[in-house]
Amino acid sequence: MEKIKVGIIGSTGYAGVELFRILLRHPGVEKIFCSSVSFEGQQIDGVYQNLIGQMDGKCDGKLLTADEVKEKSDIIFTALPHGIAEEYADYCLSHGKKLIDLSADFRYGMDEETFKTWYKKEYRFPKTHEVSVYGSPEMNREQIKKASIIGNPGCYVTSATLGLLPMLKKGLVNTDCIIVDSKSGVTGSGRNPSMANQFCECGESFSAYKIGAHRHQSEIERNMTTLAGKKTNVIFTPHLLPQNRGILSTIYAPLTDEASTSLKQKADKEFEGDMASAIRAIYTEAYKNEPFVRVLPAGVAPTTRTIRYSNYCDLQVYVVNGGKMLEVVSVLDNMVKGASGQAVQNMNLMFGYPETCAIDFIPPAF
Repeated sequence: MEKIKVGIIGSTGYAGVELFRILLRHPGVEKIFCSSVSFEGQQIDGVYQNLIGQMDGKCDGKLLTADEVKEKSDIIFTALPHGIAEEYADYCLSHGKKLIDLSADFRYGMDEETFKTWYKKEYRFPKTHEVSVYGSPEMNREQIKKASIIGNPGCYVTSATLGLLPMLKKGLVNTDCIIVDSKSGVTGSGRNPSMANQFCECGESFSAYKIGAHRHQSEIERNMTTLAGKKTNVIFTPHLLPQNRGILSTIYAPLTDEASTSLKQKADKEFEGDMASAIRAIYTEAYKNEPFVRVLPAGVAPTTRTIRYSNYCDLQVYVVNGGKMLEVVSVLDNMVKGASGQAVQNMNLMFGYPETCAIDFIPPAF
């Protein structure tokens, strides 16, 4: 299998350096080229000391210009503010290269109106969106394999989408009002300092933010509408946790009357009346071939501690409100499955590497 030269544009943000860390251990990566506007000309291991002595010949550590990176690379990861990646995607298309974008620029396909509504930007290179693919392997694996441009999903979005995917595809939940209540570690707000992510503001505290106005709401709603095949209305509330990384989403979706009845009958027949076990069986079947989605055994509650530094999304299902409401708890590492790990998963699919290559981390026990 061919070795590939990889470029990271925006390599000193949290997602960018996490990409670098993962790609250093990828056996298919021959060289890594990095750029950073903030630290151009410096050494990346001078910015992040955990990288000292880890280059292993794949990178000399020097932070180049973005133009140098795009010229040297077979595939480019863009970890940049929204609205910038299109230009690099256009370059990649015209030069036979591939691009995976970790911003929102390619998450909406040709739906420019939704992108404009939530991100206040217009498409400058429409042709790049015509050929782009949404980078959720669990939704679009076959399309990703053939793609040149990938829009990597949002972190909150991945936790919410995987949490309801099996039930939405089977039409078992009412899509009139789905509630997604999510909590994220502080790395989710990026590396640039702000009042909200200073230690004295977020330490020993827990708060909701951007209520009804977080940009990931539109992406969650879009995914759920696609999976259900009909309009889905979502109420999404994000919260900031006083920890570095991890997302926990609690998702509430009313079961349809038909689903509630049929699942009750199935539970009585096969699971001693336990509807949650009947639903867990649906999830287990849906995800049996997915390497990074773990449906937990009954009685095991998902925690952010047990997925840290891994590409796993852990799920648990509950039935509440007298058998009428499904409650799903979904956890993942926002820097790995929520960003850079999923991006490498997409790269593996695009280049024919085993999907788990370089991202088969076992989470630490504590």
